[in-house]
Amino acid sequence: MFKLTQDAAEQIRVAAKMGGTEDMPLRLAVTQKPDGTIDYKMGFDEGKGDDLRVFSENIEIIMSPEDSPLLDEAVMDYVELENDEYRFIFLNPKDSSYIPPQDH
Repeated sequence: MFKLTQDAAEQIRVAAKMGGTEDMPLRLAVTQKPDGTIDYKMGFDEGKGDDLRVFSENIEIIMSPEDSPLLDEAVMDYVELENDEYRFIFLNPKDSSYIPPQDH
Protein backbone atom coordinates (compact mmCIF):
# COMPACT_ATOMS: atom_id res chain seq x y z
CA MET A 1 0.00 0.00 0.00
CA PHE A 2 1.23 3.53 -0.81
CA LYS A 3 2.18 5.64 2.21
CA LEU A 4 3.06 9.22 3.09
CA THR A 5 5.48 10.24 5.77
CA GLN A 6 4.29 12.73 8.36
CA ASP A 7 6.55 15.43 6.82
CA ALA A 8 5.07 14.85 3.35
CA ALA A 9 1.52 14.98 4.72
CA GLU A 10 2.21 18.27 6.51
CA GLN A 11 3.58 19.85 3.34
CA ILE A 12 0.62 18.57 1.29
CA ARG A 13 -1.72 20.25 3.78
CA VAL A 14 0.24 23.51 3.46
CA ALA A 15 0.07 23.34 -0.35
CA ALA A 16 -3.65 22.56 -0.30
CA LYS A 17 -4.36 25.50 1.98
CA MET A 18 -2.26 27.87 -0.15
CA GLY A 19 -4.04 26.73 -3.31
CA GLY A 20 -7.53 26.65 -1.84
CA THR A 21 -7.82 22.92 -2.54
CA GLU A 22 -8.21 21.61 1.02
CA ASP A 23 -11.30 19.60 0.07
CA MET A 24 -9.70 17.84 -2.89
CA PRO A 25 -7.75 14.57 -2.85
CA LEU A 26 -4.16 14.38 -4.01
CA ARG A 27 -3.82 12.57 -7.33
CA LEU A 28 -0.66 10.58 -8.03
CA ALA A 29 0.25 9.44 -11.53
CA VAL A 30 3.27 7.51 -12.74
CA THR A 31 4.96 6.60 -15.99
CA GLN A 32 7.62 3.92 -16.17
CA LYS A 33 10.36 4.63 -18.70
CA PRO A 34 12.06 1.91 -20.77
CA ASP A 35 15.08 1.96 -18.40
CA GLY A 36 12.81 1.10 -15.45
CA THR A 37 12.89 4.51 -13.78
CA ILE A 38 9.57 6.06 -12.85
CA ASP A 39 8.32 9.61 -13.42
CA TYR A 40 5.95 10.85 -10.74
CA LYS A 41 3.27 13.49 -11.10
CA MET A 42 0.94 14.83 -8.46
CA GLY A 43 -1.70 17.47 -8.01
CA PHE A 44 -5.04 18.08 -6.40
CA ASP A 45 -7.88 16.68 -8.47
CA GLU A 46 -11.46 15.53 -8.40
CA GLY A 47 -11.78 11.78 -8.15
CA LYS A 48 -13.12 9.66 -10.99
CA GLY A 49 -15.40 6.67 -10.59
CA ASP A 50 -12.72 4.02 -11.14
CA ASP A 51 -10.00 5.71 -9.07
CA LEU A 52 -8.41 3.82 -6.23
CA ARG A 53 -8.48 5.71 -2.94
CA VAL A 54 -5.90 5.41 -0.19
CA PHE A 55 -5.74 7.30 3.08
CA SER A 56 -2.34 7.92 4.63
CA GLU A 57 -1.63 10.39 7.45
CA ASN A 58 -5.23 11.64 7.05
CA ILE A 59 -4.64 12.62 3.42
CA GLU A 60 -6.87 11.18 0.71
CA ILE A 61 -4.80 9.97 -2.23
CA ILE A 62 -6.31 8.91 -5.55
CA MET A 63 -4.72 7.07 -8.45
CA SER A 64 -5.85 5.27 -11.55
CA PRO A 65 -6.09 1.48 -11.40
CA GLU A 66 -3.33 1.36 -14.06
CA ASP A 67 -0.90 3.35 -11.86
CA SER A 68 -1.56 1.55 -8.59
CA PRO A 69 0.76 -1.46 -9.17
CA LEU A 70 3.78 0.86 -9.57
CA LEU A 71 2.83 2.83 -6.43
CA ASP A 72 1.89 -0.14 -4.27
CA GLU A 73 5.02 -0.28 -2.08
CA ALA A 74 6.13 3.35 -2.47
CA VAL A 75 6.58 5.93 0.26
CA MET A 76 6.45 9.66 -0.41
CA ASP A 77 8.56 11.87 1.84
CA TYR A 78 9.42 15.58 2.04
CA VAL A 79 13.09 16.13 2.74
CA GLU A 80 15.83 18.73 2.71
CA LEU A 81 18.23 17.75 -0.08
CA GLU A 82 20.60 20.68 0.35
CA ASN A 83 20.61 23.80 2.48
CA ASP A 84 17.04 25.11 2.42
CA GLU A 85 16.14 23.05 -0.67
CA TYR A 86 13.17 20.85 0.19
CA ARG A 87 11.49 18.40 -2.19
CA PHE A 88 9.07 15.56 -2.30
CA ILE A 89 10.85 12.29 -2.97
CA PHE A 90 9.50 8.83 -3.70
CA LEU A 91 11.08 5.76 -2.14
CA ASN A 92 9.90 3.01 -4.44
CA PRO A 93 11.49 -0.43 -4.73
CA LYS A 94 9.79 -0.82 -8.13
CA ASP A 95 11.85 2.08 -9.54
CA SER A 96 15.15 0.96 -11.08
CA SER A 97 16.89 4.00 -9.52
CA TYR A 98 15.72 3.09 -6.00
CA ILE A 99 18.38 2.97 -3.33
CA PRO A 100 17.17 1.82 0.11
CA PRO A 101 17.70 4.39 2.87
CA GLN A 102 20.72 3.73 5.06
CA ASP A 103 20.41 3.91 8.83
CA HIS A 104 23.11 6.12 10.31
